[in-house]
Amino acid sequence: MKKDFYEILGISKSANAAEIKKAYRKKALEHHPDKNPGDAAAEEKFKIAAEAYEVLSDPNKKAKYDQYGHQAFDGSGGFNGGGGHGGMNMDDIFSQFGDIFGSAFGGGGGFNGGGSRRVKGSNLRIKVKLTLEEIANGVEKKVKVKRKVQAQGVSYRTCSTCNGQGQVMRVTNTILGRMQSASTCPTCGGSGQILDKKPADADSQGMILEDETVTIKIPAGVVDGMQLKVSNKGNDAPGNSIPGDLIVAIEEIEHEFLKREGENLHYDLYISFSEAVLGISKDISAINGKVRIKLDEGIQSGKILRLKGKGIPNINGYGNGDLLVHVNVWTPKTLNKEQKQFFEKNLEDENFIPSPEKGDKSFFDKVKDMFS
Repeated sequence: MKKDFYEILGISKSANAAEIKKAYRKKALEHHPDKNPGDAAAEEKFKIAAEAYEVLSDPNKKAKYDQYGHQAFDGSGGFNGGGGHGGMNMDDIFSQFGDIFGSAFGGGGGFNGGGSRRVKGSNLRIKVKLTLEEIANGVEKKVKVKRKVQAQGVSYRTCSTCNGQGQVMRVTNTILGRMQSASTCPTCGGSGQILDKKPADADSQGMILEDETVTIKIPAGVVDGMQLKVSNKGNDAPGNSIPGDLIVAIEEIEHEFLKREGENLHYDLYISFSEAVLGISKDISAINGKVRIKLDEGIQSGKILRLKGKGIPNINGYGNGDLLVHVNVWTPKTLNKEQKQFFEKNLEDENFIPSPEKGDKSFFDKVKDMFS
């Protein structure tokens, strides 16, 4: 069971942004890899603290976490799109929160034992369309993306402005004394390196566009609009960098017969008046093929049949939703003379007079049951 994020950072739920940042910096410096070389346990604690801070420092994520706990993020595209540490590695942490460490470890904050900072490249975004069947079963997609990568033969040299640290220090005289602050180097953009030599086909930063086929494993149960992350499949950045990420937006293709509502599916079944009176067995379209259901004699229009577990899987592994079959009795709009006489003859027959039983639910009761 995952440990509470507040407990990890040693703060209360009422902690403000400054207190959260201060607590994270304390934990991060305590377990920093440069301070604990070769210590796997310290590295794990360092990652866990970064995960806690990533959520609690974001007001929207913090609100979700306070309401739903880890369930709000694990495996659902929240914190880095997955459970555990969401695939977050040291480079991810330093690229996102490196400014928090300041000059405590050589001024760079990078995972280089005090060397130059590693700048993270920009993210790429794509949209992937999925059928309802693919969403229900999970799918592996191969997509071709154009990524910026460092050209073969490109070389960089240490930035003379920041001496490879990626940051420049400024000292300002104030009424409180001399104040020292650090900011990203304007010459190298924080990488600590500048372009030295580049091939003719490279741009001004030594980069070229390259096609790459990326395999994306999409879990069952994703929803329209959800974003998944494929680490290190975005653009490179110049110099000593780590690639950005590929952000995959999910788009659901509308199904011909089935309508999705969360993890439940809805199916409109139309039957004739005769079928409603006599009862019948019908084959209906479910997500993974046909399902045969039996309709009892005298079934009423508006009846909802619930087929347990025939819906969409929960993305967190909490089982499947249901398939709700809505029975609609089709009333003929035109009748021949013989048919019309039959119904006229039975207008006063008590079997044809509506007589709902106490157990028959109203439309509003049925809607209420669907959401309970």
